[in-house]
Amino acid sequence: MKPIRTAILSYGMSGEVFHAPLLHAHPGFELAVVVQRTKDTARQHYPTCRVVRTVEEAIQDPAIELIIVNTPNELHFKQAAQALQAGKHVVVEKPFTVTIKEADELIALAKSVNKVLTVFQNRRWDGDFLTLQHVINNRWVGRIVEFEAHYDRFRNYIEPGSWKEEAGVGKGILYNLGSHMLDQVLVLFGMPDVVDARMGIQRTGGQVDDYYDLRLTYPGLNVIVKSSYLVRIPGPRYQLHGTEGSFVTSSNVDPQEQALKEKQLPGGRDWGTLPKECWGQLNTTIDGAHVQKSIETIPGNYLGFYDNVYAAIREGASLDVKPEQARDVIHLIEAAYQSNRERKAVRLKVES
Repeated sequence: MKPIRTAILSYGMSGEVFHAPLLHAHPGFELAVVVQRTKDTARQHYPTCRVVRTVEEAIQDPAIELIIVNTPNELHFKQAAQALQAGKHVVVEKPFTVTIKEADELIALAKSVNKVLTVFQNRRWDGDFLTLQHVINNRWVGRIVEFEAHYDRFRNYIEPGSWKEEAGVGKGILYNLGSHMLDQVLVLFGMPDVVDARMGIQRTGGQVDDYYDLRLTYPGLNVIVKSSYLVRIPGPRYQLHGTEGSFVTSSNVDPQEQALKEKQLPGGRDWGTLPKECWGQLNTTIDGAHVQKSIETIPGNYLGFYDNVYAAIREGASLDVKPEQARDVIHLIEAAYQSNRERKAVRLKVES
């Protein structure tokens, strides 16, 4: 492997917890540059990387091939465009952009300069989501009639000093957690016909939306997507119901994020695994026989995202997370906000 020299534009939570350790663990990448305006913690963690003070220094470095744009949401479009114009490949932290217009412009720019552009939708490599896809692909619950997904937390305070808690363009839980959930729904079922959304602020003193309840309608299928910061006793992450049975996962989130926070690196034998008591439950009929059992959770693997990015840059492989798919996520977010403002369902597909 010829390592891809990479720069990260921020060393906040996503840079320190996700991108830096994954790039460090992957033999196909060299973590060469990190932007930190005042601190030097990235160099302390990765002594061979160079810390620079401005985004421009990183983007204009002629030795850098790949830029990770993981700055606040409203900067994604501007900085991704600057990186593409400088001849770099680009990974954008979710959400891709704030608007569909911005997404379309970035997609067109990437094509014009013939550079890879993708979005860090790492939750496609969560173990419970990989397992859910396995259940669906095997048609173990028959024809699917309802799917419900939750991404709940308990955080009843306003995190001080966090840009995510400040009112502004591209802020709020739907852009934050919703971009993960809507990406998963699009992977499973494609674009819905109708979006009906309600969202708002539940926490005392909050300035940004901190809950949402989205209803997505497909022919013969209803999808419910919910998230809140005020859920102290979480229910199942995923519930899948079909004409033959149901599959329900536990409330446990994928263990990779916590492991990365604890400075563990991927690659160990038990990486991304959940204990048996956290496996999903299947109750269905298969080939005329009643089946009720636990389904082993497939180990999660966030390195799979960077495996694909390496293959796309070095070998011309097709992207797993195509920018057009990330654009569809923004389309759904904009439709959800419209639905909430108008207090009515929004039709995305025109009936023929």
